[in-house]
Amino acid sequence: MTTPRFLIACSLLLLLPVTLQAQSTGIPDAFNGKDFAGWIVPENNIWWSVQDGVLQATSDPEQSGSVLWTELSYSNFMMQFEFKMGQGVIDSGIFMRNEHDQIQIGESGSLKRDMTASPYIPGKGYPVEAEGVKELLKPADWNAMTIVAIGNNYSVWLNDRKVMSYESETAIEEGPIGIQLHANRDMEISYRNIAVASLD
Repeated sequence: MTTPRFLIACSLLLLLPVTLQAQSTGIPDAFNGKDFAGWIVPENNIWWSVQDGVLQATSDPEQSGSVLWTELSYSNFMMQFEFKMGQGVIDSGIFMRNEHDQIQIGESGSLKRDMTASPYIPGKGYPVEAEGVKELLKPADWNAMTIVAIGNNYSVWLNDRKVMSYESETAIEEGPIGIQLHANRDMEISYRNIAVASLD
């Protein structure tokens, strides 16, 4: 059954600039900038740290990689955050309800070029490529990203411009959201102002 809240959320996504969406929908913070409250921290954590409002992900010497998951699960949702690429070859991304479908941040290991804001689907690679990212992405500064997942449709805005929409055949109905630090990389990436709202 489609709820009034869901219909209102969809209308806002269509009518409002992305910079106004968080204010209009009351999107709640998912990261308090102080600790890992609300997140499932891996055992023997050596990858993730929090300082001065920033979530930092740094590769370990063995480059084993890691994923930081939300404690909550989501079906239809909107996620907003800022990211800043640090040293190394950046290969990160946002897992969409499980460790399968992902929105890429940084360089594709297979394509050897930046595929930020594009969906990575195991078995399909990158079925579509986000548009205009080369002009929008700020490699040495903070970038704003909004991801909206409604059913099997993923839409992404980068620095206030919609750059991608994709319908995934492998999307699942509900699950947590993950931030990836890719294995076999020597890299660091920072995240801040992370907020997630359920659109159900």
